[in-house]
Amino acid sequence: MTADRKRQAREKFLLGGIVVKAGLSKADRAFLLGGFIELARIAPGSAEHRRLRDIGERAFKTHSPDATELRIGGATDWQ
Repeated sequence: MTADRKRQAREKFLLGGIVVKAGLSKADRAFLLGGFIELARIAPGSAEHRRLRDIGERAFKTHSPDATELRIGGATDWQ
């Protein structure tokens, strides 16, 4: 396996872990892609970008494999 393929495989593994951490491992792929496309439209440095980044940083600091308790407003029943 070339170094480039190893890097790509590691990147996919890490991104998959983020999906699991967010509690979205069973979500529809089209739903996930739509969500990622919407996220890509958020301007870096905007208030919304900072808000979502703060949520993500808190989720990474938790030891729980599923950080759904950190969703917006503390709601855990939407998906």
